[in-house]
Amino acid sequence: MPDVLDATLLNSTFRMIAPILLAALGGLLCERVGVFNIALEGLMLAGAFAAVAGSFFSENAIVGVLTAVAAAAVLAALFGAAATFLQGNMIVLGIATNFLALGATSFTMPLLFGVKGNFSDPRIHGLGKIAIPGIDGVPVLGPMLSGHSWLVYVSWALVVAAQVLLFRHPLGLRARGIGERPDAAETLGVRVRPFQFWVVVLSGALCGLAGAQLSLGQVTLFVENMTAGRGWIAVVAVMFGRAHPLGVFGASVLFGFFDALGFRLQGSRLPNQFAQMIPYVATLVGLFVFEAQRRTRARRLRAPTGP
Repeated sequence: MPDVLDATLLNSTFRMIAPILLAALGGLLCERVGVFNIALEGLMLAGAFAAVAGSFFSENAIVGVLTAVAAAAVLAALFGAAATFLQGNMIVLGIATNFLALGATSFTMPLLFGVKGNFSDPRIHGLGKIAIPGIDGVPVLGPMLSGHSWLVYVSWALVVAAQVLLFRHPLGLRARGIGERPDAAETLGVRVRPFQFWVVVLSGALCGLAGAQLSLGQVTLFVENMTAGRGWIAVVAVMFGRAHPLGVFGASVLFGFFDALGFRLQGSRLPNQFAQMIPYVATLVGLFVFEAQRRTRARRLRAPTGP
């Protein structure tokens, strides 16, 4: 175990955090406006596929990222329109969106690339690694913080941006008002449903970035269902972090660490199945902790107060 817990594991952890964190930030924004978005898995998968397709045909990684953002945003718009304007059941719509993304990517892969299962090609341009001057050569800190794709650093910046937007900007106040008291927001002239719709579209764009990091930042290929539940982990990160940017960041770090640990242990003597289940076990434990905290808060609110 001491050989596992080293600087390389920490470097892998920061790479694993980025897709979960970017998708969780999208889920956080939806939660703040009163939309429970469990379609993060499908949106991230659509982004991962579109990123590879865009990079392959243009031979440009930036085009791949932009294609991922556009594809995930369009899929999020379908979910958002049905959930907000048509007032559909968000759970059913979210699950349907996840299945739609899985089926569409599996169906489209042979049509675009002529292969099934996975696609890798030298014409797929991945996101390059950025070495931070002054930190790159520092022991432990250098391997941990330097040498990631630019989307990893963007994900960190977006945590700060979300914190400022939600708690220091009028748009954030409006978003929180819509999520907490939509009827009161309408009396103030706020168009609640269009606002919710565009926030869902923005969450799709963030999931597109998450998918691009997964298929172009960590690897340069696409595999069917390559998100492998990370979108669901992002949903749990939103719940565990109580839809707060800093809380979601902390939850993403926790789940990203166990995700990286699972990959690292696959090269050890442990069975691969055991190593692969580690991040999902951590997610279940997180859910149990969240539920225990929720029940404790509910009991405190119901407890009678003294005279």
